[in-house]
Amino acid sequence: MNPATARNIKLLALDVDGVLTDGRITYGNDGEEFKSFNIKDGLGIKLLQGAGVEVAIITGRQSNIVDRRAGELGIGTIIQGREDKLIALQELCNIRGFELRECAYMGDDLPDLGAVRAAGLGLTVADASSALLSAADWHSKQPGGHGAVREACETLLSARGQLDAAVAAFQ
Repeated sequence: MNPATARNIKLLALDVDGVLTDGRITYGNDGEEFKSFNIKDGLGIKLLQGAGVEVAIITGRQSNIVDRRAGELGIGTIIQGREDKLIALQELCNIRGFELRECAYMGDDLPDLGAVRAAGLGLTVADASSALLSAADWHSKQPGGHGAVREACETLLSARGQLDAAVAAFQ
C-alpha cells in the first residue's frame, strides 16, 4: 500500500456481506436473519477511527443487524439497500466533503467494482471475485468475515505510520 496515498485517506467505506461477514445469510424458522461479524474486524475499525479516519458502510441489502453492529462500532454513516455502490460512495463523499481520492472502499463482488476502481484506495478480500482482485489496489490475505477488515485497517495504519501508536495504547 502506497504510504502517500494512505496518508490522504479520510474515509473507509465498507461493504457488509462478504467483507464484514463471510457472505452467508442464515434464516431462522420465524424468518429472522442472522449474520456473524468478526470481533477482530471491529477492533480494527475502532483503531482506524482513533487515528482520525471515518468509517462508513455501504451495502446492497437492508438489515437491522447492520444498524446494530454499526452502532456498536460508532459507525454513524450507514447506507443500506444500494446496489449502485459507486453512486452511493460519490453521494457520501459529497455529503461529508471528501474527494473520491480521499476515500478507501472495500468490497468483494461485482456490485463493488465501480467503487473499488474509483476510490483513492480500492481494497478487497482474499476470496473476492476475480474482477475485484484484478481491480483492487490491495487485497487481504484473509477471506471476508475472517479478519480481512482488521488486516486492511492495520495495513492502512501502518502505511500512515500510525500502527505503533495504536498498538501502544494497549500496552
